[in-house]
Amino acid sequence: MRGTLFPRLSADLSLNNDPLSLYTRGTAHIVATSLWPTHSPNEVKHRVDTPSAQRTEPPSPTTRPPSNCRGIMSGTLESLKATAERIILDPKYHDLLAVVKAARNGAVYGTKVRFPHALVMILLFRSGTIREKAGLIFRATRTHARNLAKFATIYKLTCMLLKNFGPTPGKEGPYDSFIAGLLGGYVVFGQRSRSGKISSVNQQIVIYVFARVVLALAHMAVKPGYGLPGVSEPARSAAISYYAWPVFASVSWAAVMHLFKYHAVELQPSLRSSMTYIYANADQWDGLRNFMWHNK
Repeated sequence: MRGTLFPRLSADLSLNNDPLSLYTRGTAHIVATSLWPTHSPNEVKHRVDTPSAQRTEPPSPTTRPPSNCRGIMSGTLESLKATAERIILDPKYHDLLAVVKAARNGAVYGTKVRFPHALVMILLFRSGTIREKAGLIFRATRTHARNLAKFATIYKLTCMLLKNFGPTPGKEGPYDSFIAGLLGGYVVFGQRSRSGKISSVNQQIVIYVFARVVLALAHMAVKPGYGLPGVSEPARSAAISYYAWPVFASVSWAAVMHLFKYHAVELQPSLRSSMTYIYANADQWDGLRNFMWHNK
């Protein structure tokens, strides 16, 4: 743009060096300098004297080829990655980093387990708007993931402290896991909300754990060489293991149906809701619509 402002004048002046030409060239230089004050006099003189066809723009000192920027960023990221790898693979940080990974795993597992369950149960069996149902799904998933992450953190941290500061520093004690689980269970799952209620999500988690504990203790009770006297002998243990499951299943269903019939309010809310849908609502219909296609 600047080179085309005085094209004819620049071409003519480049061929003459008489006083008039020099005077005219100086005047043009002053005008150009006042129009573009950000450039040095030498640069403006070069632009006035040089035809536009021969002029090239100088490279900006602040610009770099994009490939160089990507290369620098890639090298920085690789350096940070190598530093992080060196830290997490250092044995002296293993126990502390195990606490961090346990928290991560608890949060991820809680999300994976709770989200699909809450999505199906709330969409199918809860009333309300889509916004309200989405809020319930989010809160249930957040509670499950957060509580598992908190429990994992407390458990691993307590085990680490007992290992390093217990009666035999550097070695795990036989009851370290029991003590850590006791503390974590009380802090995370044993508390009530501000309104005095127990979280339904926590109830489901604890009941799930309790059922597995009872089943494991039943297996241990009849395990030969390890279980209770009398029932852990090989012959009796085999017979009990064969017949125990049918008896257990029958008694469990008999008990829950009796409780649902006469003491339904004492059952866990989600179980009570499911049983109401299947059994209680089966007695009610007023046409083909809510007999086959709809429940109510």
